Amino acid sequence: MTSRQDLPAPEQGLILTHFLTVRDVARSREFYADILGGQVVLTQNPAIVKVANSWIIMNPGGGPTPDKPDITLAPPTTGEVVSSFLNVRVADIAAFYADATAKGAQFLTEPLDRKAEIRCYLRDPDGYLIEIGQATGMLEGIFADIRPEDG
Repeated sequence: MTSRQDLPAPEQGLILTHFLTVRDVARSREFYADILGGQVVLTQNPAIVKVANSWIIMNPGGGPTPDKPDITLAPPTTGEVVSSFLNVRVADIAAFYADATAKGAQFLTEPLDRKAEIRCYLRDPDGYLIEIGQATGMLEGIFADIRPEDG
């Protein structure tokens, strides 16, 4: 039996979850449980994996519904252009990277020092981008350089 504290159901206020439209619920559910150490709360309809202090909710795509009349949900079709990504913060990025790599995760690069943080990226089975980062310099007031276009 799933307890209320394992579900994204606040008794007051709000919580933030992340919904992913996936091609294969079982494959995605296992990825988030295994690579991110999540707890499978519901296996399907929707699948919910509790990861640390948040939840990832997964379901297949589909057409419009009465509450989203002009919206169709679909997983990513290309990996080159993204408009959002999951941002995961870890205490020890080297340990996370080694563990996830041993479990089969494929990172775009090894962790790179970006002054404010050390970070790297991987993709889930549907191609969603996931940033893995560890705060370093920002803990001492050192931040990334401001890009000229951000003025």
